[in-house]
Amino acid sequence: MMNAQATSLQITGMTCAACAARIEKGLHKMDGVTMANVNLALENATVEFDSSRVAVSDIISRVEKLGYGAQVKENDQAVFNHREEAIQKQKRKFAISAILSLPLLWTMVGHFSLTSFIYVPEILMNPWVQMILATPVQFIIGGQFYISAYKALRDQSANMDVLVVMGTSAAYFYSVYQAVNTNAQLHYPHLYFETSAVLITLILLGKLFEAKAKGRSSEAIQKLMGLQAKTALVIRNDAEREISIEDVVVGDIILIRPGEKIPVDGEILEGNTAVDESMLTGESLPIDKEAGSIVFGSTVNKNGFITIRATKVGRDTALAQIIKVVEDAQGSKAPIQRLADKISDVFVPVVIALAIMTYLVWLIFLAPGEFGPAMESLIAVLVIACPCALGLATPTSIMAGSGRAAELGILFKGGEHLEQTHHINTVIVDKTGTVTNGKPILTDVIVAEGMNIRMLLSFIGSAEKQSEHPLAQSIIKGIEQEGIKLREVRDFEAIPGYGVKATVNQRAILVGTRKLMNKYNINISGALGMMEELEAEGKTAMIASIDGRYAGMIAVADTIKDSSGQAIARLQDMGIEVIMMTGDNERTARAIAQQLGIQRVMAELLPEEKAQEVRKLQAAGRKVAMVGDGTNDAPALAVANIGMAVGTGTDIAMEAADITLIRGDLNSIADAIIMSHKTMANIKQNLFWAFGYNTLGIPIAAAGFLAPWLAGVAMAFSSVSVVLNALRLQRVELNKKATKKWDVH
Repeated sequence: MMNAQATSLQITGMTCAACAARIEKGLHKMDGVTMANVNLALENATVEFDSSRVAVSDIISRVEKLGYGAQVKENDQAVFNHREEAIQKQKRKFAISAILSLPLLWTMVGHFSLTSFIYVPEILMNPWVQMILATPVQFIIGGQFYISAYKALRDQSANMDVLVVMGTSAAYFYSVYQAVNTNAQLHYPHLYFETSAVLITLILLGKLFEAKAKGRSSEAIQKLMGLQAKTALVIRNDAEREISIEDVVVGDIILIRPGEKIPVDGEILEGNTAVDESMLTGESLPIDKEAGSIVFGSTVNKNGFITIRATKVGRDTALAQIIKVVEDAQGSKAPIQRLADKISDVFVPVVIALAIMTYLVWLIFLAPGEFGPAMESLIAVLVIACPCALGLATPTSIMAGSGRAAELGILFKGGEHLEQTHHINTVIVDKTGTVTNGKPILTDVIVAEGMNIRMLLSFIGSAEKQSEHPLAQSIIKGIEQEGIKLREVRDFEAIPGYGVKATVNQRAILVGTRKLMNKYNINISGALGMMEELEAEGKTAMIASIDGRYAGMIAVADTIKDSSGQAIARLQDMGIEVIMMTGDNERTARAIAQQLGIQRVMAELLPEEKAQEVRKLQAAGRKVAMVGDGTNDAPALAVANIGMAVGTGTDIAMEAADITLIRGDLNSIADAIIMSHKTMANIKQNLFWAFGYNTLGIPIAAAGFLAPWLAGVAMAFSSVSVVLNALRLQRVELNKKATKKWDVH
């Protein structure tokens, strides 16, 4: 009989996607392991296994035999502490490497006639001084690259660390060879200690940025968990008791005061209130609730005292389901296999083979028995083929592209997202807070015949002033902005689900729904047509009566951002399908979509349903970008190919997304896609020149026509050309009015 069990392990020592793949492969080979999923970004592994055939200790041992560290995952704080320690360690290594490399970088000016006027201390030109500075960088600071390269080669693969080790080792050991075999009193040899040391320093800087970026997704989950109420006031044995949220069970009767978070999902037994469900639906307007209504944990009870019966607790609540979707999506996202890694799989073995072949040909045929010429030709081949430019091709473009994007208000969380974005052919936009401003305002005032508009607003504002309903605040703010003075109120009464009743200047005032007017027998037959028109436009309309007669109507609505229409049209002109997805009702959503020219609308969706719709589009072959601003958008942001969070939205949305649009301007969506296109084109140019230029030099070096020092100059020139090409991205200008159909795929 199978005893199914699962464990989560914290993994240390991973440096690239190949590491995660090797661990997964090794664990899958174990007898009794049914599933292993290693997440490089979160540095953890989720393993499902048969406990009757294999133990957790066996799984940890297997990971350790593969060359990595593993331990059962502790609490989130322990993981955070481990990550902070890793970042501090990486900072120390970079600082030491930079201190040792700067003097070597100084010596580079002596290699070029254009910079020969710069003073270089004589002691720094001494090969032994340079070796003393470079050796700790090469083998102590850079030891992590040797370890990673060894693991890759052991598993018959070649990653970027193999390229780094090959290139820096070629430069370092050739410099050692020159230093040992040169009479320093006669001349200084051509040395490349600075090449290896500076390259390792720059790569360490990239690793530091990577270490800081890791774990942002787990921080998003921590913030989601932080939304939960900590305690609940329950009735047990006819007594009120405040207990921990973890101790609430299905069937508990819970009391919830105004302003408190609802602790668990449940059904209202007594009371009326308005509940802010924006963390679930994203909608700014609270929902009126009464006995029999369903409420969700972590939403906010705005203004009424209610009693609920717990129906879902723990992992079954709506918020827990959001957390699960985000966790699952983060774990399932495969890291991008960089084009440079694909090239290196073939490039590295071929170069090594050619270098050895060159050495043997010189030693046996061209200069029989002469070690020097054979070694110089071998080193020349390795130096000219040194992957400095190949290693710089992708990261420099990504750094320049992402830096320029940041200036435009677009934050890419990582280079892989900058790479992926250019594939997008479908953009899903949330409604509230994304295409709209997310705050309801007073939009319309309709007055009955013979009624003065300022008098009507004065009566309505006065009646609503004592209301705790959030819509009332929008109404009062709009009225006060018109400079209308509010009056003294008596006999105020809020009628949940209906509206308000009050006496203002001895006049009986009612403001609210159709139901309120019908309850007090107010004839509103002449106003219903206008009310339906306003509601068809996505507005919330309320009727007012004075002394039992219809007096007028007001409407509040969330307004569309000024830039939304232009941004949507721009995306459509680029050949990208735009879809609106919202938790709001169908009528309101379609009214907004129609104004924006959006043809496809998905409305009345819960957070997990939004994620399901994204998956359906992906299953149909679409590359989907989800743009949202609220906690309710987090699952869809996480499962989309690219999640874009509006910077004016919640921290949860921004943490779950791959890209943050800082300015809240939807034009940033098109800007992000265009920057991705330009950056990917730049990367391909860099890879072509880095690979092509060095490959062209290999046969020249092998033939003995290229001295190692010249090969070093050529290698440096290819690196400089790659960097200069990448820097062009920093001058990219985007025309908001320009439209172009992209070859999206």
